[in-house]
Amino acid sequence: MDPLPSFFLTLLLVSFLGIRFRIPPIFNLTGGALFLGILIGMPPDQLISVITTGLGRIFALFALIILSGAIIAAILDEQGDIQQIVHDIRNYSANPYTISGLSGYLLALPVACSVTAFIILSPVVKGLMGEEKTRMLLLYCVAIGSLISFGLVYPTPAVIPLVQSLAPDMSPVSYDALAIPLSLLLLFIFLLLYRFCFGSRDKPESMARPDDFTFKTVSSSEKRNLRAYAPFIAILLAIPVGLAFGLSHGALIQVIMLAGATTAIVTAAPGIRAAGLQRGTRHAGVIIFDICGAGALAGVILASGFSEAALGQITAIIPVLLVPFVLASLIQTAQGSRVVTAVLAAGILAGTHVAEVIHPVALIFMIAAGCFVFSFVTDPFFWIVSRTTGDDFAQVIRRYTIPLALCGVALYLVALGMQLVVSGG
Repeated sequence: MDPLPSFFLTLLLVSFLGIRFRIPPIFNLTGGALFLGILIGMPPDQLISVITTGLGRIFALFALIILSGAIIAAILDEQGDIQQIVHDIRNYSANPYTISGLSGYLLALPVACSVTAFIILSPVVKGLMGEEKTRMLLLYCVAIGSLISFGLVYPTPAVIPLVQSLAPDMSPVSYDALAIPLSLLLLFIFLLLYRFCFGSRDKPESMARPDDFTFKTVSSSEKRNLRAYAPFIAILLAIPVGLAFGLSHGALIQVIMLAGATTAIVTAAPGIRAAGLQRGTRHAGVIIFDICGAGALAGVILASGFSEAALGQITAIIPVLLVPFVLASLIQTAQGSRVVTAVLAAGILAGTHVAEVIHPVALIFMIAAGCFVFSFVTDPFFWIVSRTTGDDFAQVIRRYTIPLALCGVALYLVALGMQLVVSGG
C-alpha cells in the first residue's frame, strides 16, 4: 500500500486502541509500527530489525535524562523541597496565577517531564488560595506552564529530537536564546488572558501566607535552601565543565542531568534517598518505555520512504509553510504524546524539501506549535488534569485544550513571521 494512506490508517488504529482500550503506549505504538510495516509490504526480518533499532535509539537518547529528572523530582518532593521552591517564588510575586504557571514552567525543565512537574506541584499550589474554584484554576496554570517550557526549551525530551534532527549544527545556547524569551512571553500572555477570562474574585489576603506552608522535614532555612537548589546548581556548573572536555551537545545533556541526579542523591538523608530512588526509578521506567514505542514507529516510517512519497502529496494540498504545523497537529491528535510527536515529525521532515525551505528554528517552532493543538482524549495529561481538578470533560476542554490550542496558534504565527523575515517575505 502507498505510504500516505498507510500512515493515516496507522494513526487511526493507534488512536482507536488508545481511546477505546487504553492500551499502554509502548504496546500501542510498537503494534502500530508492526501494522504499518505490514501495510507497506516490508519484509518481516527487516521490519523486526527496524523496530528494535528504533526502540534502542530512543532508549539511548532519553533513558538517562528521564531517569535523572525523575530521581531529582522524587527526592525533592520527599524532602519537601518543592514547597520551599514555591515558597521562594512567592517572594518575587504575590499573584497566585504567576506563581503557579512559573513554578510549572521551571520545574518541568530539570525533571524532564511536564506530567511529573504537575503531579509534584499539585498539592503545593492548592494551598495558595482559599477558594476551591481558584485552586482548580491554579492547577491548569501549572499544567500549561509546564507544557510551554517542556515543548519549547532545550533540553527537554520534546525539544532534543527536534534540535538534533533539524538543527544539528546549531548551538543549544543559541536556540535557547530565542526559545526561552519566547516561551516566557507566551506563558505570561497566557496567564494574563487566563486570569481575565476565568479569573478569581479572591482578594490578595485570601492567599495562604508563606508561613502556612508545611514541610516534610525540619532543618535550618539556609540548609533547606541549599539542598532544594543543589541539583539545579550542579546542572548549571556541569555545563562549562562538559564544554571544557569537548563533549558534544548530545553527550553534554546526559552528563549534566546525571550530575543533577547525583547531587540530589548525595545531599538527601538516607531514608529519603532510598524512597526517592525507588519512586523515581519506577516513574521513569513507565515514561521511558512509553516513548520508546515512538522510536519503533518512527523507524518504520523512515524506512518506508514516507518522507519522500507522502510529503510531495501533502505539499500539493497545503502550502509548504503549513506542513510542519499540520503534520505535528495530526500526529499529536492521533496519539497524544508530545515527545512521540516530536520524534515522528523530526524523523519525517529531516532532509526533505520542507526542511530545506524553512529556517531550522522556525521549523522547530512550527512543529512545537502543532504539539499544543488538539490535546484531548488521546493526551494522557488531559486525563491527569481531569482527575486532579475533578472537572468534567467539557470544563477540561475549555480550560486546558482550548488555551493550549491558542498557545499553539500564537506560536505558529510567531514562527511564520520569523520565516517570512528570514526569507525576505
